[in-house]
Amino acid sequence: MFAVIKTGGKQHRVVADQTLKVYLHEAKVGDIVTFPVTAHGGDKPIFGTPLVDGATVAAEVLAQAHDRTVIAFKKRRRQNSKRKRGYRDQHTLVRVTEILLNGAKPTKAARVKPVKAKSVGEAAGEGAEAPTKTKKPAAKKPAAKAKTAAKKK
Repeated sequence: MFAVIKTGGKQHRVVADQTLKVYLHEAKVGDIVTFPVTAHGGDKPIFGTPLVDGATVAAEVLAQAHDRTVIAFKKRRRQNSKRKRGYRDQHTLVRVTEILLNGAKPTKAARVKPVKAKSVGEAAGEGAEAPTKTKKPAAKKPAAKAKTAAKKK
């Protein structure tokens, strides 16, 4: 069974347990969010005008992130005029948990999966300080310096 949801001015065709990148939602990681359904079905699809009554899609928020940087570069030749701007769209990564029909409420709770931390500081939390590694000084080679000094004399 599939559903077509509308969010962020776009429509997405989704199935259960699908991971999807949608425009930014004000939700925390692990929350369950719902999306309105414009069409659903399998063998016999049902289309809404504009939405299907009582049909929603429940999804779990996996992450809040930024897209890659998009560069907008404009140049007017022979005018000594150019402009370079960049921006990063924000998005929310969600996993579709279930497709709900006839006004049903989400039954599945959010599945919490441990997220691999990129650094020790992120794993420790916001308030905790990350332990620092101290580098050992490089071993000195006095014999090599002595030989070069003797050659110069």
